[in-house]
Amino acid sequence: MRRNEIKAAWAEGRGVVNGWLGMPCAYAAEVVGHAGFDAVTVDLQHGMIGFDQAIAMLQALSATPAQPFARVSTNDGPQIMRLLDAGAYGLICPMISTAEQARALVAACRYPPVGNRSFGPARGLLYGGTDYFAHANDQIVTMAMIETAEGMENLDAILAVEGLDGVYVGPNDLCLALGVAPAAESDEPAVVKAIAAIADRARAAGKAAGIFCSSGAAAAERLRQGYTMVTPGNDAGLLGLAARQAVAAARG
Repeated sequence: MRRNEIKAAWAEGRGVVNGWLGMPCAYAAEVVGHAGFDAVTVDLQHGMIGFDQAIAMLQALSATPAQPFARVSTNDGPQIMRLLDAGAYGLICPMISTAEQARALVAACRYPPVGNRSFGPARGLLYGGTDYFAHANDQIVTMAMIETAEGMENLDAILAVEGLDGVYVGPNDLCLALGVAPAAESDEPAVVKAIAAIADRARAAGKAAGIFCSSGAAAAERLRQGYTMVTPGNDAGLLGLAARQAVAAARG
């Protein structure tokens, strides 16, 4: 089976940079996949993307050096299994608040006897290789998003779930959970403390810690803070920024 380079990087103690796609466009996915990201996530939660569009985007990413990841809209076993069958090599799940929810996530990503994933990898075989079944349980990345007050309270129990590769911070929802306005880089003390604690406790548990960031500079700071997967904005934000900069330069 094709090696998951994200797992390999973490095993070697290296942080990874993750792209983020919310626009339903295979061409954009291909462009972003060639931009130097270690992984690129197709967002089916807040992105304007359906399953049929996600397949084309995962196919486009498969032709690039980036590992194809996906974020599901909810902790739903059939949806998770379908995206893995479509060739996603990593799965990010939102709103994980308890160890039980984290165990259900892991089970959906793993074949028996350690999980309950149904067999039928379709594109997984094409991207991963004919020995996909023998190695998928070890190669597929599974990450639980920490973005609720309950998730923070249960963080250590979630991190202790066997088979969970790491946690991923949704900073906007985490802000809301802590009673402050959503912001990717909030300076509210409660948010600053929570984001630092997630990185520290994930490291102590031997798990990866990812986070969505507002920019490349913010992502670099999170890597220095101890996060091992950083996402420096999404496709729409980066496109808008580049467009505004081009217009400003043209107008002098």
